[in-house]
Amino acid sequence: MTDIRYLAPNSLDEAIGAFAAAGSAARILAGGTDLLVQMRSGAIRPGLIVDVKKIAELTAIEPTADGGFRVGAAVSGMVLAEHPRFGKVWPGVLEAVNLIGSKQVQGRASAGGNLCNGSPAGDSVPAMIAAGAMVTLQGPNGRRQIKVEEVPAGPGRTNLLPGEILVSFTLPPRPPGSSDAYLRMIPRTEMDIAVVGVGVNLTLKDGVCTAARVGLGAVAPTVLLVEPAAKALIGSKLDEAALNAAASACSAACRPIDDKRGTIVYRTKVAGVLLRRTAAIAARRAKENRV
Repeated sequence: MTDIRYLAPNSLDEAIGAFAAAGSAARILAGGTDLLVQMRSGAIRPGLIVDVKKIAELTAIEPTADGGFRVGAAVSGMVLAEHPRFGKVWPGVLEAVNLIGSKQVQGRASAGGNLCNGSPAGDSVPAMIAAGAMVTLQGPNGRRQIKVEEVPAGPGRTNLLPGEILVSFTLPPRPPGSSDAYLRMIPRTEMDIAVVGVGVNLTLKDGVCTAARVGLGAVAPTVLLVEPAAKALIGSKLDEAALNAAASACSAACRPIDDKRGTIVYRTKVAGVLLRRTAAIAARRAKENRV
């Protein structure tokens, strides 16, 4: 049986060099809350584990020059929750990240790991998509930025190139009257996998929605950006007609499967219901955000 090597580099260049050299035998360890479970079950047996927790850029939360945030891919949910400003600016993203497992798991689990795990039901992903977040990737051929919604390729798969590591998320600045929210439907009261997850990010001016983004999870092979739902909200006062149209757009975007957690019919219906509820929470928060 092949030995497993463990490396905890202090620099991103060292991490990428080792990760790329080991090829498909290597795995990144950020929080490890998915990786260690997969190893214990025998689903994977990596030849090399690259622990990125000692790399400063991957564990930092920093303001950007334009007033947004840069969040390291290995920042844990608990650390993000303790940040003095992040949760006030992006409450929906924070509540989504803080739904990844129990309190103990949140001390380790990161949004970067949640995204790279490739699960269609990852809680942080719809909220990050709704936020319009970008990710910075770095590999043997340098750095690039792509949208969060461009990362998932299918269940358990991503569009990262060989040897690339997810470095950070960049969230844009907030105009006045903006906020977001995330809701999910789960069979149990907590610590379960989403049957449907919806993230809504919007901006209100004089009661009219001037910008919106909707992320939808657990209803297709990848988490979705639902542009028709956002278009239904923009230009409206979030009245019944607009919410009904946005809910219908979410249901229409669904391409779910039947499984033990929910049927196709159920997931499709719940997607519309959650859109209405999530939009209402985001709108209430946006009205309170005047600065």
